[in-house]
Amino acid sequence: MSDIPLNAQWQTPIDDFMAYLRYEKQYSAHTLTQYQTQLTLAAQFFAPHCHGWSSVSSELIRRFSMQLRAQQYNPRSINLKLSCIRSLYKFLKTKHADSDSVHDPAAAQKGPKFQKPLPKNLDVDQMMQLLDIDDDDALAVRDKAMMELMYSSGLRISELVNTNLYDIRDGEIRVLGKGNKERVVPVGSKAREAIGAWLKLRPMFAHEEELALFVSSRKTRISVRHVRARMKEWGIKQGISANVHPHKLRHSFASHLLESSGDLRGIQEMLGHSSLSATQVYTHIDFQHLAKVYDQAHPRAKQKKP
Repeated sequence: MSDIPLNAQWQTPIDDFMAYLRYEKQYSAHTLTQYQTQLTLAAQFFAPHCHGWSSVSSELIRRFSMQLRAQQYNPRSINLKLSCIRSLYKFLKTKHADSDSVHDPAAAQKGPKFQKPLPKNLDVDQMMQLLDIDDDDALAVRDKAMMELMYSSGLRISELVNTNLYDIRDGEIRVLGKGNKERVVPVGSKAREAIGAWLKLRPMFAHEEELALFVSSRKTRISVRHVRARMKEWGIKQGISANVHPHKLRHSFASHLLESSGDLRGIQEMLGHSSLSATQVYTHIDFQHLAKVYDQAHPRAKQKKP
């Protein structure tokens, strides 16, 4: 695949699609970069064979997929690239809904199958160990409040750093999730207690007009990178054998809640998943937990065959 510049027939649809994702869908900068990169690579492959997105054939997309396999791309990466192409064509068909000239050569294209890895979580004992922070240092108090809130309410890291003071009230947090969708999630008593302790110390780090709930020592809203680094440090300090990162706390929230309640639909709403299929992965985690309990507890589970 070459790095030659794309002409308007290739670049303009990409630019229009990116503007749609940025301003209407309000996707994150990371996601926008992914789409831009993948679509540019695809267009550079297609360009020597046809004149623009409207003339790409299903056969050409199959050849694109086959070349990616030949170049040793893993199935997940290939599916990502094909998904970006499908999304572009869906956008173009919507934009030109009154025209019969817009075809969708990607609609029937399926990528290679792959086994999605189950999300990894900390077990309940590990979570208790991680959150058992006995340190009155202001930043330690802040970090405990962040982790308690993530585990209590299943927040994404972007939702955590974007939380403002007025978003938490009456034992609930208002969250603005993916696609600018709002949801309200309960905040547990331990998290409320930890946040209360942080709020007493927060004026040391926040300007009077600052709205962010969590701020750094630079007196500005804490960054995603900073949160990741601090949680990794706390995992090491608290003696957790597994790598601790923000998304693992979200996974732990979901799997532990499912173990206790079995309410998959309720967990979907609290996580902010648009479809139940995204939440169903936690049923596999729950089954693993039950299988482990069975192996340890059932009197005939470990009996060996004669």
